[in-house]
Amino acid sequence: MAITLTSLSDLAAQGFDDIIDARAPAEYAEDHLPGAISLPVLDDAERAEVGTIYKQVNPFTARKLGAALVARNVAAHLQGPLADKPGGWRPLVYCWRGGQRSGSFALILQQVGWRVETIAGGYKAWRALVVKELYDTPFPCPVVVLDGNTGSAKTEVLNLLPARGVQVIDLEGLANHRGSLFGAMGAQPSQKAFDCALAMVISRLDPTRPVVIEAESSKVGNVSLPPPIWKAMRAAPRLAIAAPRAARAGYLVRAYADMVAYPARLAGVIEKLRPFHPAERIELWQAQAGEGAFEALAEGLMQHHYDPRYDKHRDRMDAGFVEIAAADLAPDDLARLADQVAARLLG
Repeated sequence: MAITLTSLSDLAAQGFDDIIDARAPAEYAEDHLPGAISLPVLDDAERAEVGTIYKQVNPFTARKLGAALVARNVAAHLQGPLADKPGGWRPLVYCWRGGQRSGSFALILQQVGWRVETIAGGYKAWRALVVKELYDTPFPCPVVVLDGNTGSAKTEVLNLLPARGVQVIDLEGLANHRGSLFGAMGAQPSQKAFDCALAMVISRLDPTRPVVIEAESSKVGNVSLPPPIWKAMRAAPRLAIAAPRAARAGYLVRAYADMVAYPARLAGVIEKLRPFHPAERIELWQAQAGEGAFEALAEGLMQHHYDPRYDKHRDRMDAGFVEIAAADLAPDDLARLADQVAARLLG
């Protein structure tokens, strides 16, 4: 039986024991339904082979080969990851369009005796719901942007707010990137995977309450913000953390410990700034990095690179901002900042 999803919240409401992505591993890696496990009925090479035969030989030969491969792969799943599933297990299986791959897998699982269902329209139907949520619908909540120059501990303060009753969206967390040239944190999700994660967060928001979002550009690393949320952020009121440059420099050295621990990586990122700054400034920054003078390096980067760009970016926004002063950015100071932000929103 195929279920029809009409909203993103429908998936959790159905209460399936497991969600199985029957597509090839490369399709799963690009994006998948939240919580889905990958049990492909055709791997990447097999999918390509069947597709080539379908186009270059004939559909019948392709289907015959596909059936043999699907039967073999599903058998491996039954004897492997599904071997211990009980009789009452209730899975949901999907593929790209909800067609032959998920249908074949579901048929075999039904013959075992499990209560299996598929998704009408498959992943393509799910993706349409994500697109509707992010791209075709105005952002649902009032937005407050948490602003402040580089090193103001915005992300850390943002993530202290839910414990104080404030709803937030952590764009940098969803994008796995700290939003600057120095902000790489490893592999980022694909645009589709980022969209999916963001859409799920938005679908769980209370539209009657404001949501706090950290100030970002329209891209966080390599992923882009959907236009409705970017439009809402541009027009939103701003609470800006104002901290002395020295305090911000100290915070950056702590927050970017992964960067300063690898001098070659740090030097490579500094080198990318060469087109924007005089050669002698780049050489000074490289020398500071090599000597371990990280706070001096952070102050120089903020003074000459990040602060001027933040000021220009802020000037393009449509709403003013209120400053919240912070003399320092130690952990206790961040807790007090979170208290102040929450008080402004909830008081």
